[in-house]
Parts: sequence; structure tokens; C-alpha cells
Amino acid sequence: MKVAILTMFNGLSTTYSLVNVVSDQLNMLLDAGISVKLLVSEHCQETERWGVFLDERIEWVKIKNTLHGKQIQWYDYSIPVGVVHDTFFEETELIAEDFVTHLQDVDICIMHDILYQGWHLVHNVAIRKAQLKLPQLRFLAFTHSLPVNRPKEISAPFDARYTPMPKTKFIYPTYSGIPALARQYNIPEGNCAVVYNAMPLLETMSDDIKRVANSIDLLNSDILCIYPARLTTGKRLEKVVALAGAIQTETEKCVKVIFCDFPSADIPSSIYRHNIRMEGKRYGLEDEDILFTSEIGYPGGFPRSGVLELFQLSNLYICPSYSESFGLTVLEAASKGNFLVLNEAVPALQELGHTLGAYFMRWDARNFGYDTQEKYQPSELAYYREHGAKIVNCMREDRSLQAKTLVRTQYNLKWICRNQLLPLLES
Repeated sequence: MKVAILTMFNGLSTTYSLVNVVSDQLNMLLDAGISVKLLVSEHCQETERWGVFLDERIEWVKIKNTLHGKQIQWYDYSIPVGVVHDTFFEETELIAEDFVTHLQDVDICIMHDILYQGWHLVHNVAIRKAQLKLPQLRFLAFTHSLPVNRPKEISAPFDARYTPMPKTKFIYPTYSGIPALARQYNIPEGNCAVVYNAMPLLETMSDDIKRVANSIDLLNSDILCIYPARLTTGKRLEKVVALAGAIQTETEKCVKVIFCDFPSADIPSSIYRHNIRMEGKRYGLEDEDILFTSEIGYPGGFPRSGVLELFQLSNLYICPSYSESFGLTVLEAASKGNFLVLNEAVPALQELGHTLGAYFMRWDARNFGYDTQEKYQPSELAYYREHGAKIVNCMREDRSLQAKTLVRTQYNLKWICRNQLLPLLES
């Protein structure tokens, strides 16, 4: 499959929101292994390329935008009737011929606002002319603004902004706009579809986070738990994976746990990491559900700025620590909107947790002058399953937390590509 994206960009400034939308779409297509051709104006400067626009897999095509030695001027023909400028039809013929030349080897052409914007009327008419000579080509026509009301009086060529194209699916970023979009082009709503605009969280984050993302799925898990801690048994890392595994087993939620770990003299790191993994498996996690940053190039610890970025993605923070004097990571996790599960038996965590509205569980702990030891009835597994179900319910009822989770899991490039864009390309 080969896909062309028709934009007619004159520049690639990120202040133009459509440039960012196309950037996301290019990333989706390239990640899916699809050959991509990008059609822009001949006056689009190569020096303005950035990010994915620098990817060598993209085939760039500059569509003619010069007539009789002068740059074609785009007029805003948003009116439904009137008179076009003298060279309008000559320009459409020139551009249509170029479209035919460069779309011969393409299966699907994605158009962004070409059929919608008044200043693209010349390209709107041109692509319709070109389509007559490209019978193999299907189109996806994206509209990125509020659909316009269909006027009672329409004359050619202005009617191109209100007329359907053969073999074309009309796309809008929200379901609420589909009825208006269908009315604008006088088409059935079934000839329309939705493709969300993406929130490319990972693409805006540091290389450290991208390195983590190469080792574990950061976007698609229902519950993402981050625990920055020294590899000492006092931090009770094995209790984190035990509770996470019980949550996954009890609620059938997909759970991932990332330890931003660093070594301790208490126990050899390799032995403790092995023990933690075994405990995670015992309670329901798999190897791919657990990641230690020390094993992907950060043996001395993960950068603190990276920890804060991970907390921006995560939604659950579990701290079963045996002893804390304050608990700074609790504040860090809370500041990024995570659901807090803390060891109630630790005085510092109890104090912070009551202030921050945390959920409490009980593990062994050191207090001032004495230690506590928990006994679970009927078993520790039953205790984790009972509280795991309650934690998931609390997280579900927290609207802000639910919104944060949905932005990560359903408005990312992979989800949109897999569930919305690729089905349209393959249908």
C-alpha cells in the first residue's frame, strides 16, 4: 500500500495546527510500515523541515504553484456564488496535470482541508479533474474546522466545497460533527468517519522516556505504576508487584510496573530483581509487565527529570515502604495526578497520605521505638485482591484520573492508527 498526503503546505511552522496533525499522521503511517508520499506547494522550503518531516522514508513532491513565471495567488473563495479570477481555470488545469503525474503510483490520497477551505478552491477543483484520470485512487478528505452550512444557492466552481467526490470518505475529528459534515457535502452520514486528533505524549518527552518506551508499553496499559526506589528490601519492591499482579488477576486490567531503581549495599541487585520478578509472576504478572530502568542503561539510577515525566504518564503509585522519614516521591507522584496507595503503618506516610487523600493499606513497618508486623486473614493474596478491586473502583470514579488515563491510552498515535486510520485505509 502506498499513501499520499495532500496538504499544499507553503511552510512547516508548528504554530499552524494542521502541520502538527500531519506530523502525527506521518508518524502513524511510517510506524505501520506504509510507504508515504507528501504533496506540498513548490514554495515550501526544505530548510523548515523538522522532526518526522526529516525522515528519509518520506517521498516529497512539490506541486506546481507557478503560472507564467509568477507564483499563483490563492484567493479565499468561501462564498457559494460569485466570479473567480481570470487565471483560475488555467491554474486548475496546470495543478491537475501535476496531481495526475504524482498520484499514478498511489493507492489512497489523504487530503487535509483541500475540499473545505475557500483558499484551496483551486486545488479542490484540480483534484476533482485529476481524479477522472486516476480511477484506481481512493480518497480520505479530512475537515479540521466547523463544517459550514450548506447554502441554498451554489454556482460552479464554488459548488466544489459542497459536492461529494466519488470514492471518497469524509473524515472529521469528532463524532459530534458528523451530521454537519454530511449536510455540507450532501452525503449520507455513513460516508463519513472519525479520526481523532492525537495527543503525542511520548513524542514530546525526553530521550530517556523514549528509551523506556522501547522496552515496555507505556501507552496502552490500563494501569501504569511507577516506583522510584533503592534496591533494598526495606522499600518492599516485591509488595508493589504482588499488589499489581493481584489487581491484574482480580480485575482483568492490563497492569505495567516500572521500577526506577538504583543499587543498595543490603542485597545484590541481580538477586533482588530476580526475587521481585518471581513474586510478580506468583501474583499474576508476566516478565513483560515489569521493567527495571537499571537493566536498560541506567545502573546508577534514572534521571529525576525522567521520573517526573514517567509520573506524568502513570496513574497509580504504590508505596509499601518499611520506613520513611518524609516520602518525597509521594509528593512527586501526587503532583502528576497519580492515585496514591500508601503503607498506613508508617507514620510519615500516614501523615502525608491523610493530607493528600491517599488510599491506605497495611504492610510491615518501623515506627518510633517499635516495629509492626501484619497478619493477613485469610491470606495475603486475598488481602491484595480485595483491596485491588477497591483501588480500581476508586480510580474509575476519579474523573480527573480517568481523563488522564484515557488521554494516554486512547488519544495516542498507536491507538488512533490501529482503531481508526488503518481500518479506513484497508477497507
